[in-house]
Amino acid sequence: MHDTLIDPATLASRLGDPGWVVLDARHDLAHPVDWGRGEYRKGHVPGAVFVHLDTDLSAPKNGSNGRHPLPAPDVAAALFGRCGIGAATQVVCYDQDSGMIASRAWWMLRWLGHRAVAVLDGGYARWVREGRRVSTDVPSPKPRALPVGALLPTANAGEVRASLEARAFAIVDARAPERFRGEVEPLDPVAGHIPGARNRPFGRNLGPDGTFRSAAALKADYEEFLRDVPTNRVVHQCGSGVSACHNILAMAVAGYPVTRLYPGSWSEWVADRSRPVATGQA
Repeated sequence: MHDTLIDPATLASRLGDPGWVVLDARHDLAHPVDWGRGEYRKGHVPGAVFVHLDTDLSAPKNGSNGRHPLPAPDVAAALFGRCGIGAATQVVCYDQDSGMIASRAWWMLRWLGHRAVAVLDGGYARWVREGRRVSTDVPSPKPRALPVGALLPTANAGEVRASLEARAFAIVDARAPERFRGEVEPLDPVAGHIPGARNRPFGRNLGPDGTFRSAAALKADYEEFLRDVPTNRVVHQCGSGVSACHNILAMAVAGYPVTRLYPGSWSEWVADRSRPVATGQA
């Protein structure tokens, strides 16, 4: 079973295996409607099923629940079931390169209790760079029933707000440092960060070649960053609950349990202007 990362050679050896499903989650936040699907039509890992961040991996927005709201568990399970994923399926998720979007699909399946899911390390860019086979054929997966297990715990806005005074949560913000400090904000109406949050941009999980750093290097980095904070106090957030999943995946690669996500993240937090906001370095 593969439950964190998988390399292209291993995936290539299992293409066509009926017990495996590959999800193509390519997406561009600057061109969200059609970029990913357009790239998928140009070419994809053979047999891969396309999933869209906004319409498949997110629930409808209502103005107060953030930019990528988390679907209800039964809705998410039905979506993955339509992709051909059942209880015994090995799933591989990929995006264009860093794994930022793929990690959202990975986390959602882990959240539902499905452990056999991994992210393609280096994404489609590495797949193509290594000269591996691509296809333009669009598969028609056989629907399966994906059972919903014991859900992984998450944190909501009320819980995060209630935790602030006592610093009950160690809030880890995966956004770029300039967004965290409130110097720029390209996507949300308010700049800054949740008071008390610590900034760890998700890009720190990757090496110069765009693949994940080694488990040992990630372990050492997170040990220094968390400073002995118990993992049950760690809550990850970002702009909308996507890149935060990359930090959760990196911690899992390092040997930690799957830690908690605040799915609404900054975009939900600032939808209510009564919630406190901090700027500058934490």
